[in-house]
Amino acid sequence: MVKKMVTKTVDLRSDTVTKPTEAMRAAMADAEVDDDVLCCDPTAQRLETEVAKITGKEAGLFVPSGTMGNLISVLVHCEVRGSEVILGDNCHIHIYENGGISSIGGVHPRTVKNNEDGTMDIDLIEAAIRDPKGALVYPTTRLICLENSHANTGGKCLSVEYTDKVGELAKKHGLKLHIDGARIFNAAVALGVPVDRLVQAADSVSVCISKGLGAPVGSVIVGSESFITKARRLRKTLGGGMRQVGILCAAALVALRENVGKLESDHKKAKILAEGLNKIRGLALNVASVETNIIYFDINEGSNMTVQKLCKNLEEHGILVMPETSTRVRLVVHHQISENDVHYALSCFQRIMMGTPSENGI
Repeated sequence: MVKKMVTKTVDLRSDTVTKPTEAMRAAMADAEVDDDVLCCDPTAQRLETEVAKITGKEAGLFVPSGTMGNLISVLVHCEVRGSEVILGDNCHIHIYENGGISSIGGVHPRTVKNNEDGTMDIDLIEAAIRDPKGALVYPTTRLICLENSHANTGGKCLSVEYTDKVGELAKKHGLKLHIDGARIFNAAVALGVPVDRLVQAADSVSVCISKGLGAPVGSVIVGSESFITKARRLRKTLGGGMRQVGILCAAALVALRENVGKLESDHKKAKILAEGLNKIRGLALNVASVETNIIYFDINEGSNMTVQKLCKNLEEHGILVMPETSTRVRLVVHHQISENDVHYALSCFQRIMMGTPSENGI
């Protein structure tokens, strides 16, 4: 039998794959703009003001990516080359951002083990702070970074209580606290806590608009007025000073207005997907660990299936996923994945793991 063409695509690789909605495209076409480097773009200014208000900070700055947002934030807090930042060994800044804080900023990372819930033990963070008496030989600790929700541990949420404790520790030692809030709205919705309360202890936050919120481009970093003044200069240095950037910010404003309310549904669909996968022989995951929109599952040892083969077979059915290791796969649910898409994906997983051909098979 000849293979049939795949007519349905369910893209679960990431929440960065969403397409701009019609409302976003319309807002982009009608956006009021100006040169955001020479003065300020009015639509960008509206977005920056709105995100600063939501997060309870004085000011905001639109940047092209979360990676740039985190890099700028670290560099503002660690102005002196040779400074040190304490961060999780499994966090995004440390693993997936090209080592930019070191290669560009001359900032030394000092890692602390991330627990399965995305936290770092408070006592281990404190133990990692350099003794100022050793300044002759040690880097100087200036910053602590957290990530909320924590992607590599499956979208786990850091509680207000934990974040406050880290903030208190930072203040005790005269350090700053930065939160990589790429999915801070997911965490806020899952915890039932307003975003401003969740990041109250932080001196700066990088908020991604192009992940769960579904805008096509960009993040907003927030902090004090003086922090943002320095951040704006660094953005220009790094090539992130864009001109009529309101075209992008208009879509981000739509995302804030329309898609925050969809995150709870995304989390419910992720739970349905996780529960379904857990019933399929040969796959293993902890359903209780799925708190937001990210799922990790493993292929059981001794299974005839491999990650490479599974991903290939799924793609033939229009299901796109992200291989993580030789035994682990990541799935991310977003607002353009329907409940029907979830059930279709589960039926494909079931058929492939059982070795049963489907209508799109051979």
